[in-house]
Formats: sequence, structure tokens, C-alpha cells
Amino acid sequence: MVHVMSPYRVWPALVLLLFPSAVAAEEPSLLDGWHDVWLFRFLVNMLGYSTIIIPGYLLISYFKRTNYVETGSGICYPLIKTCVFGNEGKTSLLDDVSAGSRNEPDSGASLKQALKLIFCAAGLQASYLTWGVLQERVMTRSYGATTPEEEGEKFKDSQFLVFMNRILALTVSGLWCILFKQPRHGAPMYKYSFASLSNILSSWCQYEALKYISFPTQVLAKASKVIPVMLMGKIVSRKSYEYWEYFTAVLISVGVSMFLLSSTTSKHPSTVTTFSGVIILIGYIVFDSFTSNWQDNLFKYKMSSVQMMFGVNLFSCLFTVGSLLEQGAFFESLGFMTRHSEFAFHAVLLSVCSACGQLFIFYTINQFGAAIFTIIMTLRQAFAILLSCFLYGHTVTLIGGFGVAIVFLALFLRVYARSRMKSGRRAVQPLAQKV
Repeated sequence: MVHVMSPYRVWPALVLLLFPSAVAAEEPSLLDGWHDVWLFRFLVNMLGYSTIIIPGYLLISYFKRTNYVETGSGICYPLIKTCVFGNEGKTSLLDDVSAGSRNEPDSGASLKQALKLIFCAAGLQASYLTWGVLQERVMTRSYGATTPEEEGEKFKDSQFLVFMNRILALTVSGLWCILFKQPRHGAPMYKYSFASLSNILSSWCQYEALKYISFPTQVLAKASKVIPVMLMGKIVSRKSYEYWEYFTAVLISVGVSMFLLSSTTSKHPSTVTTFSGVIILIGYIVFDSFTSNWQDNLFKYKMSSVQMMFGVNLFSCLFTVGSLLEQGAFFESLGFMTRHSEFAFHAVLLSVCSACGQLFIFYTINQFGAAIFTIIMTLRQAFAILLSCFLYGHTVTLIGGFGVAIVFLALFLRVYARSRMKSGRRAVQPLAQKV
């Protein structure tokens, strides 16, 4: 009689065979079951997304091959046309004017502008500092323990948290598009799916990484994304950079190295940086870089930022809920919420902070530009590290603190140098026009 090994046994065996050092570096509890190996969870999630992506790709290819936009008809025609073909190159002049007027700076009094800036800074700091604290609480602490001796129950499904964030962001952006006038939509809807998939994966990596690294390490790694972005631009696009860009990149590398090499593990086990944590962080940086570049490419269709938010989150909800239902994890997570009301409150508040934070981002960039926004968010990252160390007992040595200071000094230098270059170009442009 031939015995066939169950797939639930095959996958852990393959993971152990291919990545023995990665698994061995983690805590022993990671080997208790296949669902505790992050690589297996990642592959299962991708399999779930592919059950939506592959049929969608085949349908889109069919409609394009048969030239459905010219020959099609019927009740489904408007929906198929919007999803597959869009209204490319048909943005009206009125839409261009209205979009441009939204980007013009407000001509009000300086006091009004100062109050707006305080409002934006406070909104961004409150949204994302609360979001960061809750993110670490949900992923690294247990629920249901009534005494310090009890272990409680930990929530493990990062994908459900991504779904919670996206469903609320979809609702908020949808209401915004209904209540306020938006440019005529021209992009084929399926093009949002690329940024949506990479955004889901980057968010999943962000939550999952907290199981293997400390929150300050994650924040510092996110702050140093400029280094791989520059390397990718040099290799792929043959871009050239200014001397100050290389200088600040070196400073960031030195600061991050000082922090990581001086990290101690005596206070709390979550301060341990493992091999898996590093791999997941690299995945986050890669996926997040693709998301921003693809979204920049989509803005050629003259859409607003809230329309972009709606389109990306629409596909994110479709992907995540489909994958969760296929795995049976959706109802398991709902069961966890019913068992632990504190987790339900944290998950909802996490989603509210994420959605409000996105709206504050769009409003701040629209009113004050990218440079002011970058300064506010850089300060937020520094405050997030301090708040996490205070609340969760992470230890930062003197050398590590000096490394953190070097990283944020380099980020501020980049913002200052970039703003000086832009102001210099604006000053030269009128002279060139007169000549």
C-alpha cells in the first residue's frame, strides 16, 4: 500500500530543507506547526491571490484580443469597458483645470497657513504614532491573560489586519469621492491591481516582521529605504545622483549599522533581530518601492490621490478577503475578535488610524508640498522609536542612539538639499524665459 504524504507535511519539510538556518534561528515555537513558518504563510497567501489574478488575466487578455471595446454590447459593456479599457486620453479640459486648482497653494493669511500646518502635523503624528503603538501591541503581545503568569493567546494572521485596514480605507475614500468633485476617471481599473498586490505584500511584511525584529529596528530600516532606491536607480535606470545624495546615503548606512550592531537583547525577546526578520524587511522595501513607482506611473491619467486610494484599496479588499476565505482564516480571525474584545477595539482603531493617516498625507502634500510632509514624517519616525522604547521596554545603547541620530540627521539634510535645488531651479527659470 502506497502512503501519500499530506501537503501540510510536505511544505514544512521543504522549508526546513531549503532554509534550515532561517528556521533554526527562530524560537522553538516556530516549529510547532506549518502555519507558524512565515515562508509557508507567504506562499499560501500568494496561492490565494493567484486564484483571482490568473482568471482575471485570462479574461482581460480575451477582451483585448477580441477588441471588445469596439464590438461589445449589452448590460455588462460599461463595467467591462471601465475595468479593462478605461477612458484613456479622454480627460477633459475642465477636469485639468479643476485638478490644477486643487494643487495651488492657499493664498490666505500667514496665520491661517500656520494653523493649517499645525493641524496637518498634529493629524499625521496622532494617526501614525497611534498606529505604530497599536501595530506593535497587536503583533507582539498576547490577549486574554488575566494574571502575569498566564500566557494568553497571540493573534498571528497579519493578512487579516491588512484586510481590516483596507476595508475601512476603501469606505472612507469611496465616501470622499462621492461627496467631493473628482477628475473624470480614465485609467483601466485592472491597472490598480499591480499596486494593490505589492501594497498588500509590503503591509503583510511590515506586520509579520514584528514577530522577528524590534519595532525600532523596523522603523530605522524603513527610514533607510533611500539606499536600495538609489542602487536600483543606478543599476536599472542608469540614473546619476548629486554628491550630497551619496553623502547622506553613506551617513544612513553608518547610522543603521551602529544601531543594529549595538542592539542588546537583555530586556525583551522582541528586541532580537533574526535572519527571517531581515529577509521580511527586505521584502517590505522591495514591494513598497514598486508600489510608489507604479502609482507615479498611474497618475498620468489625471486622477486625484483619493481616486488612487479607492482603486488600490478596492483590489486589496478583493485579494485579501478571497485569500482569507480560501484558507479558512477569515472566520478564525473573527472568532479571535469575539473572544477578545480588546483585540477587536485595537484592530478597528488600527484601521481608523491608517485611513485617517492616508487622508492627512494627501491633504498635507496638496497644501504644503512634499518637503514639509517629509520633515513631518521623519519627525514621526523618531518619535515612534522613542515611544516604543518607553512603552515596550526596548533598550537602546548610547552608540545605538547616536546611530539613530545620524540617520535622521541625514534624512533632514536630504530634505534641505532637495528644497534648495528646487528653489534654485525656480529662480533660474524666469531668467531663461526673459532671454
